[in-house]
Amino acid sequence: MDNDFGKRRKSRGIYVGSVKIGGNAPVVVQSMTNTDTRNVAATINQINLLQETGCEVVRIAVPDEEAVLAIPAIKKNIKIPLIADIHFHYQLAINAIKNGADGIRINPGNIPKNKIAEIVQTAKERQTVIRIGVNAGSLQKDLVLECGGVNAEALCISALRNIEMFEDLGFDLIKLSLKSSDVPMMIEAYRMIADKTDYPLHLGVTEAGTLIDAATKSALGIGTLLYDGIGDTIRVSVTGDPLQEIPIAYGILRALKIRKVGPEIIACPTCGRCQIDLLALTEKINKALTGRKAYIKVALMGCVVNGPGEAAEADIGIAGGNGFGMIFKKGVAYKKVEEKDFVPVLLEEIKSLDNEQ
Repeated sequence: MDNDFGKRRKSRGIYVGSVKIGGNAPVVVQSMTNTDTRNVAATINQINLLQETGCEVVRIAVPDEEAVLAIPAIKKNIKIPLIADIHFHYQLAINAIKNGADGIRINPGNIPKNKIAEIVQTAKERQTVIRIGVNAGSLQKDLVLECGGVNAEALCISALRNIEMFEDLGFDLIKLSLKSSDVPMMIEAYRMIADKTDYPLHLGVTEAGTLIDAATKSALGIGTLLYDGIGDTIRVSVTGDPLQEIPIAYGILRALKIRKVGPEIIACPTCGRCQIDLLALTEKINKALTGRKAYIKVALMGCVVNGPGEAAEADIGIAGGNGFGMIFKKGVAYKKVEEKDFVPVLLEEIKSLDNEQ
């Protein structure tokens, strides 16, 4: 179920493989492998794990021809669209398209203009989407001077220049990204470009860091733009295991009520009134529901102050205190259970709710 606050930016719809992006499609969650693409088995394994976690489109690094030649075998063994990430070498982009990539990501500023035309011609023949990836770390020098430094205006102008170049070549299967590690700059750049074009926008804070920094920056940058109605695909960039990216991305979408996917866990902050081991309970329920696709709101509350109210607002909840807890189901106080039985009873009631759907 989606809620776009009635003000989502209207973008044109395109398809990356079988996945629609933009238009009236839900915001798509994307990730990128950190395996060596030339290690086909490892790359397939990671993509399938990402897909099981909820990734809907995946990007792979393509640094050389050996990586290009791995694309058909990878494609054969995965179920989600594959995007090839290309830098500098135009022939790799052409060959990635010919080898079956569902889309490519390039930074046109890193490739000679006459070679861009060759890439576009191949993409046009195969109806392959190109993401124009503008990055604050690789803006054209003349543009940096013209705009007085690396800033949102420079990112926006760079994107518009590239759009014009692609359109002059008769190509419009375009997705855009304007990334920076500076969150305010990233937000401002996307707001600027959103007013100037209707191409789908891929949101992300680049080089966001390890888990806590990445989650914080992404929630602020991606979340702010999504609340403004801007954004068609998102990626939370984490230094480390990309499997960590997917729950954060869906957490942002759930928090904004844009996409209700997976479990939403409501838990109190364990103040001095808490009379149960709420941390252990929350960790066990989180672990048990990992990988769940269907939405459910679960409230785990540790005292009688806000506990009954929050639990009653959830699909399933518990208000605990002094070794016991009251289970609430769809707003109704349902049964009293001992603390040792919290986890099995909650999971059984969640299963019961699923069967009622």
